[in-house]
Amino acid sequence: MSGSKYQSASCGSSHTAVILSKTGSVVTWGRGEDGQLGHGDAESQDEPVVVQALEGEECDEIICGAEYTIAVSHPKQKIWSWGWGDFGRLGHGDPTDLFIPKQVASLCNIKIKMVACGDSHTMVVTGDGEVFSFGRNQNGQLGLGSRIDSMVPTKIGDLSGHSVESVACGAEHTVACTAAGKTFAWGWGLYGNLGHGDNKDRLHPTEVQCMTEEGVFIKTVACGWRHSCAVTNKGELYTFGWSKYGQLGHGDNEIADKPKKVAALEGKEVVNVSGGWRHTMASDSEGRIYACGWNQYGQVGDGRTQDVNTMTLIKALEGETITTIRCGWRHSVAITASDRLYSWGRGVHGQLGHPQRKDMHLPTHLSSLDGTAFAGARAKPPQKDAVFISAADRYATVPDNPAPGQGAAKKMKTG
Repeated sequence: MSGSKYQSASCGSSHTAVILSKTGSVVTWGRGEDGQLGHGDAESQDEPVVVQALEGEECDEIICGAEYTIAVSHPKQKIWSWGWGDFGRLGHGDPTDLFIPKQVASLCNIKIKMVACGDSHTMVVTGDGEVFSFGRNQNGQLGLGSRIDSMVPTKIGDLSGHSVESVACGAEHTVACTAAGKTFAWGWGLYGNLGHGDNKDRLHPTEVQCMTEEGVFIKTVACGWRHSCAVTNKGELYTFGWSKYGQLGHGDNEIADKPKKVAALEGKEVVNVSGGWRHTMASDSEGRIYACGWNQYGQVGDGRTQDVNTMTLIKALEGETITTIRCGWRHSVAITASDRLYSWGRGVHGQLGHPQRKDMHLPTHLSSLDGTAFAGARAKPPQKDAVFISAADRYATVPDNPAPGQGAAKKMKTG
């Protein structure tokens, strides 16, 4: 986003975050019940609000997991996390929810290349291409050779010697590509989302052999909930995994257990790709944006609510040059070369940033962030301490297959 008003942007399951280039301010909005907005409380926000705890910290990268958020200051070599803490996805050594940002101590003073967040696990790539993982690991998505969760960042030994350039997290799987253009995938593989030609889990990073054998050089990767995307150095887009809603963009709804080139984008040079819960967006070198997949809330952006199984041009943004695209679970965001931010899709939790909490089926300009650096971005009083609100006060609970006499329960989310 060089030269843009927006330094970074990301979408979670029901929240959105950006960093403003001029001031380095982190701004968040949407659902807040797990503390993922970082304002010190569990309140949702309909419109953008500055995260006061990070003012002056020179943050320049923001990444949203499902219900948590991570910010990075590359100049200061610091990293913060906050939000839902179950399974250790925040990297602080415990499962506590945090309502204001907290530094991840073991990763500070380390040069960080990039961070990726999934539903409940996190990947951090260091400046020299090593990868650290933490969080939930029931399907091996941490790549540590086991199914044991990790509460603190742990180096993935199997990737030593491979300089990782890009990494992406799905719900329970992970995909990475290296400086040599090779692709590795691991974790949950039930729907072919690892690209290995089967539906088996992998506890270790495993090279996607068919890509190597075809001589395909991958330069960036992305994941949806149960599907994966990879872009080559020639701008070709490959997708694989679950496609019940057409999220692979191949014109059908069939599972692809090996990477398959998206024919609808032949002749286009894809430069960005983003995976949502069940939808996918891509943009090309000419600034056009395409989308496919689940469209119940209008997140594809074609003005309808019918699913789309072919990568389709979003005509509502034809007059704009798109530089950034981000998929949330049920909503989408795009930023243009003229610094206009558009959002669309599910909006009932305020994740679109518009005053009206409603779904929008077409890309809609978020005017509250126009003008000066803080135009429309409201500030809340700074919070000095994390506020703990018990799960019982924030969620309804339902049995998690309890045996007689057991009280096991899990959090349930709606919308």
